[in-house]
Amino acid sequence: MSRHSVRRHLRLAIDDYDETIRRFAPGYDAMLAAVAREFACVRPSRVLDLGGGTGSLAQALLDHGEVGNIDLIDVDPEMLAQARIRLARFGKRVRFREMSFFSELPPCNGVATSLALHHIETRNEKTNLYRRIHEALPPGGLFVNADVTMPREGPEQQRTYRLWIDHMMACGISEEGAWQHLAEWADEDTYFPLEEELASLGTAGFRSECVWRQGPMAVMVGRKDASTNH
Repeated sequence: MSRHSVRRHLRLAIDDYDETIRRFAPGYDAMLAAVAREFACVRPSRVLDLGGGTGSLAQALLDHGEVGNIDLIDVDPEMLAQARIRLARFGKRVRFREMSFFSELPPCNGVATSLALHHIETRNEKTNLYRRIHEALPPGGLFVNADVTMPREGPEQQRTYRLWIDHMMACGISEEGAWQHLAEWADEDTYFPLEEELASLGTAGFRSECVWRQGPMAVMVGRKDASTNH
């Protein structure tokens, strides 16, 4: 996997990311809140935030109060620099690691990620990552993935893309510009249907479910059975 640059991929200044992502992603704040609620139920002592970017997901988790510490992992040094500023008030509760989520995962009892894993090109690669996450978690561990899902074809795919375009237009982006964004993102992004994502989680050993969905955005949960060994 090549080194990912948000500045290049989304064609925006990193300082503008937090504002712009809300124009791109329907229900962005509600999506992060849904992730935080899942972790609040299990009160993990350490969560890995894969592809943590500017730290918006980490902040949502830490603000909830039930998460102890976070390791924020990202390959983009510019995003990590923003995250360090954003999360400074949490002090030693956050550690920052410039590394790929394909590297060996640090010890944890929860894994979270938001709008990061759609950069994985094949379902086989993604399923293998899910297996590695399952192996890294202790019995009872939690994995939550907030990301884009997209039906393979047909009217449901058309309807989902239309909802996405309508959201961007409502945020001031022209229809032509919105379609252009999707075309540019397609160079690096791969969106799988929700049912395939949940099936991959199941193949990796998780009990899987979707707990939140708005248009193309979904929050998918994988729960490792409490009786499961590493």
